[in-house]
Amino acid sequence: MVGRIPIMDVTPVVDCGRYPAKAAVDEPFPVTALVFREGHDALNADVVLTDPAGVRRPPTRMVRDADEPDLWRAEVRADQPGPWTFEVEGWADPVETWRHASEIKVPAGIDVDLMFAEGVLLLEKIAANLPADVDRGAVDVIADAIKGVQDRDRPDAARYAAATSPAVDEVLARYPLRELVTGRGPYPVHVDRPRALFGSWYEFFPRSEGARVEESSGRVVSGTFRTAAERLEAVARMGFDIIYLPPVHPIGKVNRKGPNNSLVTEEADPGSPWAIGSDEGGHDAIHPDLGTFDDFDAFVKRAGDLGLEVALDLALQAAPDHPWVTSNPEWFTTRADGTIAYAENPPKKYQDIYPINFDNDPKGIYAEVLRIVRLWMSHGVRVFRVDNPHTKPVEFWEWLLGEVRKSDPDVLFLSEAFTKPAMMRTLAAVGFHQSYTYFTWRNAKWELEEYLTELSRQTSHVLRPNLFVNTPDILHAYLQYGGPAAFKVRATVAAMGAPTWGVYAGFELFEHVAVKPGSEEYLDSEKFQVRIRDWAAAEAEGHSLAPYLTRLNELRRRHPALQRLRNLTVHSSDDDSVLVFSKRADDDVVIVVVNLDPHATRETTVHLDMPALGMDWHHTFGVHEELTGQSWRWGEHNYVRLDPGYEPAHVLTVSRPHQ
Repeated sequence: MVGRIPIMDVTPVVDCGRYPAKAAVDEPFPVTALVFREGHDALNADVVLTDPAGVRRPPTRMVRDADEPDLWRAEVRADQPGPWTFEVEGWADPVETWRHASEIKVPAGIDVDLMFAEGVLLLEKIAANLPADVDRGAVDVIADAIKGVQDRDRPDAARYAAATSPAVDEVLARYPLRELVTGRGPYPVHVDRPRALFGSWYEFFPRSEGARVEESSGRVVSGTFRTAAERLEAVARMGFDIIYLPPVHPIGKVNRKGPNNSLVTEEADPGSPWAIGSDEGGHDAIHPDLGTFDDFDAFVKRAGDLGLEVALDLALQAAPDHPWVTSNPEWFTTRADGTIAYAENPPKKYQDIYPINFDNDPKGIYAEVLRIVRLWMSHGVRVFRVDNPHTKPVEFWEWLLGEVRKSDPDVLFLSEAFTKPAMMRTLAAVGFHQSYTYFTWRNAKWELEEYLTELSRQTSHVLRPNLFVNTPDILHAYLQYGGPAAFKVRATVAAMGAPTWGVYAGFELFEHVAVKPGSEEYLDSEKFQVRIRDWAAAEAEGHSLAPYLTRLNELRRRHPALQRLRNLTVHSSDDDSVLVFSKRADDDVVIVVVNLDPHATRETTVHLDMPALGMDWHHTFGVHEELTGQSWRWGEHNYVRLDPGYEPAHVLTVSRPHQ
């Protein structure tokens, strides 16, 4: 049934309410709906939140859209994590209907006594509608209004003013007279802890941190959890919140890959961490070269002491010598010749990895994965980065994430699914808290304008983006050939454009050489060998982007506007290589202007959507350039010159506007 007051097209709703929309604690999330009725009588609409304990919160009044009169909007916030719901309630507003008619009839001398008599009846209804425990002041306000309207010795304008005084409006704001109330919903919203929305990720391989070459033999000695812990202070100093580790389990010895994904290996080659399992253990074990569980626990504690959370890779696959291959061969796919099928993504082949077949013994596989996840949770891991979730059944993820959420709602899962939009969106809908995106392949101005708008406005209720600038698998041509300016550009757009972003180690050293032309794989990829980096020498020589990354993360922590997702507005410029966008949270406004051409200086005029900044079109305002310390006065149209050899971007904070 439509209901007495029709309410249509409610958002945010995921799959007709089958799955909850996403929100974080204290994050404003918008609710919209078409609300209308027959005839010309006034109506209003509210959003009502119900918290995890089942308590209905006070309604939030919706506002009619200026351009589409039947469209109503409101922003609401949830103040605690857990499963919430919201409803949209449309209602007839007899007070506004009376006021509108009175404003026309009373000055014209039409039905004056009748209009005031009806006004008194309305005020009496308002008085009767007040709760029993209401303060006496509200009762007196309505009583005085009734007396004023009934006083025939007053001019008509004064009698009308008595019924519409600010004091009466204040009472109505708290206790509106709502008639013909019609609800639509409830619709689910799951509210997560703030880290699900806002954070800066840093990825490194523990085996490379603190690694060294043994002088006597020339042999590479891998790093351990103990040596990797020494690197954590530098990561925290750059302002990162999460340290993400690739798999830390024993690595398969059968079909182990050598440098640059070679099939030819030597005894010292460490192999890919994603080829999990050997005679030394599987997903519930630690690679002996890295240390013990005590060492891992110490690493997690040191990270926590520095304000870092540890994210661990969850890769559901096995090396040919993983213990599962012997104990549960039915968990894999056996080919016609009797061999177990290894992973392929043509033309890529992964001879060192067996994918799991979830159609064989799903009950056993489900239970084993949940056991493994809970094991690592018991060692302090509250964040998991899931490798290739799109190659496993969606119903499995819905079950697993649901089971974890029941007992440990603070545990977060990041989906690494570089695949078709429908699958990415569905994985997000069934429970993944964050998702990798196509950001690394969006480099042109028009691509970024469209994609940032999509992520912040169109899919934000279901998919939270994590904008990684690079990964061990993805070294985009833009970084290969753009020089240091390209690294600054990508970091600026990611860090300023979304509340969550990520960096893979080596980015700050401008690592940019691919294994071959046309490839996005790094030369001497860290996936297949230990990579020794001299961080201290790079910083001492000024060949490090670490200070720049630190500054970006400082700005993110200081500005609430940069900690939100749904508040991005794209502005325009006259140059096809100059991207302009802003983020606003109440009075906090940040404007970002980026020269996407890392090879040439660009001069152009940028044109700002002033209402999106909270200003009238004629306002001027002060801007402070956070990267260089300069200040200017800006308005709707502004000249910019961005030299990639100096600074390819402006990050501008806005001061109070002037008339």
